[in-house]
Order: sequence, then structure tokens, then C-alpha cells
Amino acid sequence: MNDERPLNLAVIVGSVRTGRFGPVVADWFARQARPRADFAVDVLDLAENRLPEVLGGQAPPEVAAVTKRLDTADAFVVVTPEYNHSYPASLKTLIDWHYTQWQAKPVGFVSYGGLAGGLRAVEHLRPVFAELHAVTVRETVSFHLAHGRFDDRGEPLEPEGCAGAAKVLLDQLAWWGRALRDARQARPYRA
Repeated sequence: MNDERPLNLAVIVGSVRTGRFGPVVADWFARQARPRADFAVDVLDLAENRLPEVLGGQAPPEVAAVTKRLDTADAFVVVTPEYNHSYPASLKTLIDWHYTQWQAKPVGFVSYGGLAGGLRAVEHLRPVFAELHAVTVRETVSFHLAHGRFDDRGEPLEPEGCAGAAKVLLDQLAWWGRALRDARQARPYRA
């Protein structure tokens, strides 16, 4: 079974802090993905889709709206900064409100930050997504000292390297996304 429809790619903006840089990075990445025929891009900004931090009981409407978007996604890209050698609480809240939405789907990472470029956050996220039965792809896009890497229009100052890294990441997501979507259609995944 080869489903040739574009993959629904959810690009998740993980930071919700005032003055955050995440939308600059996420918008750039979405501009890399949108021209591709193999993806339909949905940017999910957690600052615009705040989820309650207390889990339990019936999911409130704001969770249900996000859940629908995650359900329809065939693949994910998490755009994350690094806070205190890890990822933001807003991402943990999103992840913990959901379970089946991640299963048997690929997850890629675009990180940004200081000298480490957010890579420590990515390394903390990999085992979390493994626990949720998601497949994380090997390649990442990382912006070290991110604030100095973009101009005032949100374009990278050195676009070739990061555009090349984004292409490799998107190619891997496309392969895994199609393989896993076809597999889920042939035999529903059971965790």
C-alpha cells in the first residue's frame, strides 16, 4: 500500500516565554517544508494554544483542539530551545496530555540556544518520545548562538548550511512518515 497523499507535518513551537525566539526558527523551518509536495504543514504554537499544567479528568476544550491537530499529523517537528540543559515545561505538558497521538509516527527536532544550540534539550526529548512509541529521526537542525544567526527579517545569515540540514531532516521525516503511515493503515499500531 503506497499512499501518495502529502504527509501532515505538525511543526510544534515549544517555547512560551515572553520575548521568545522560537517563532523565528519555526517560521524559517516551515518555509523550508511548505514548498515540498510531500508535506502539508501545520504550525502549532504552544504560546497560542496554552494547555493546563494540571493533568487529569476530562480534557478541557483547549486540549481537545490540540489533540485533533496531533491526531491528524503523520509526522512532527519539535522546535525547542534549551532551558537549564533540557526542554521547556510547555513541551512536557503537551507531551503528557497526549499518548496515542505520538504512536508509530516520526519526530524530528529543530533546536536553538546558546553554545550547545539546544542539543541537550533534544537528547532529553528522544527517550521521552521513545517511551511514547514514536520514532525519532537521527538528523537535527541546530542553531548555536541563535539570536546572532538570523537577520531582522527572520532569515539565516548563512542559509546554505541550515537549509541543507533542513532538507536532510525533511527527507528522513518523509521516508519514515510514509513508511509508518502505510504500516498504520495496513495494521493499526497497538502499544
